[in-house]
Amino acid sequence: MDGVPFASLYIDAPSGGVVAQRVRSMLAANNANKKTRLTATAAEAEAVLKLGPEERSKIILSLSGAGRVTEYRLGLKLTYSVMGQAEKVWAAAETIELSRDLTYDDTLLLAKSSEEQLLYRDMEGNAALRIMRRLQSISPGNGH
Repeated sequence: MDGVPFASLYIDAPSGGVVAQRVRSMLAANNANKKTRLTATAAEAEAVLKLGPEERSKIILSLSGAGRVTEYRLGLKLTYSVMGQAEKVWAAAETIELSRDLTYDDTLLLAKSSEEQLLYRDMEGNAALRIMRRLQSISPGNGH
């Protein structure tokens, strides 16, 4: 995985955002050569990754003949953009929408609850990877 083409990056995200934490971790792990430094403020950074709130959803996909839920569709949606200094747009706002289907059986409540959390973590990791790939593909240009 190639590095991010910025000397410094600030991540502007709502507190508690799991995808933002995953991106930070990936940058730290991918940054053994210290090519990109995470900054404490946007003013210090060459680029700002702005993440919107992470929206989770859970909708009923199918019911049994008795009217019991047999399948859910889980979803994760978030928007992000990348700005350079002086509000220069390097990556316009883009929305990531992911979904996973979960078979359900209310007699296996604990196991299905764990599976649901695992599927959400998988989607969060997938979203973070997509953001990292997008960051790596940006060409700041103009000597940035």
